Amino acid sequence: MAKLSQFSFNLPEELIADKPAIYRDESRLMIVNRKAETIEHEVFKNIVNYFDEGDVFIFNNSKVFPARLHGIKEKTGAKIEVFLLRELNRENLLWDVVVDPARKVRIGNKLIFRKPDEGTLVSEVIDNTTSKGRTIRFYYDGNYDEFHELLYTMGTTPLPKYMKREPLPEDEFDYQTIFAKNKGSIAAPAAGLHFSKEVLKWFEIKGIIPTEVTLHIGLASFKSIEVEDLSKHRIESENFIITPQSALTINEGIRNRKKICAVGTSTLRAIESSVSTQNEVLPMEGWSEKFIYPPYIFRIANSLITNFHLPQSPFYIASAAFGGLNLIREAYEIAIKEKYRFLDYGDVMLIL
Repeated sequence: MAKLSQFSFNLPEELIADKPAIYRDESRLMIVNRKAETIEHEVFKNIVNYFDEGDVFIFNNSKVFPARLHGIKEKTGAKIEVFLLRELNRENLLWDVVVDPARKVRIGNKLIFRKPDEGTLVSEVIDNTTSKGRTIRFYYDGNYDEFHELLYTMGTTPLPKYMKREPLPEDEFDYQTIFAKNKGSIAAPAAGLHFSKEVLKWFEIKGIIPTEVTLHIGLASFKSIEVEDLSKHRIESENFIITPQSALTINEGIRNRKKICAVGTSTLRAIESSVSTQNEVLPMEGWSEKFIYPPYIFRIANSLITNFHLPQSPFYIASAAFGGLNLIREAYEIAIKEKYRFLDYGDVMLIL
């Protein structure tokens, strides 16, 4: 039985990155080789040296949307933060959100969002979902596309709270991968943040094949685990899409015995949520409740790129399931000793 306590370690706060590397492909890269049980140190832009012609990289092309809104309560003027999670009903403009401070937000409250020179949006709380969760209805007289544009104009880049700063204009670019296409994530697929157009050009020259899937990262990925027995942890579902073309590209790589590299644990969850009896990827659109923890048999990817994560987080647990708990534990000890930078804007690990 995998226990939560097995995934504890002490992370010095000063190693948590609140700004990206000056050039996204010059983050530090740790190479963890499972077969040889070795750990090497590199610069990310040299990752091409570890792959060959015909190897396949799978990227998550989900795009972060400006999910954090700052508004006020209609009657009291109290400041309220609303974090958009996902749209529940397009026709009625219903959204699933998290509010802060939650104790001040009750069913029937009107919340108002204003931005100078942009306009005003009014919403009403119509239901409670969790202690901080609410369902809200927006009121808007124009068409849906105009509403959506105004809503996203009101929002800001949803930098994680641990960064302890307000988003800067450059975060709109920095906190987005170069593959980002489909809006829907409340956090960046962080492993993909290290890729640059130059790195992809080297892939093209070497014959390495990129393909994309979509998994919209939601609150489920960040929900703290409160049970010691990991088999009893349940996560909320997250929407994913694997196109027929992506499935074909991945499956050809599998049949040709090539390296199949999942870029990020979100990508790993998507492909592991749609596996055929022949251990190939099935094209589909659906909802994943996949929680990966050891022991786990990975059927698609045989290499993984992932950032350095918080102790006891689903991301760290998935990394340990892929790399082996003892080896990943050793890698994290070295990362802390060598002062690698952790979390979304931090450095990165390649597990082979």
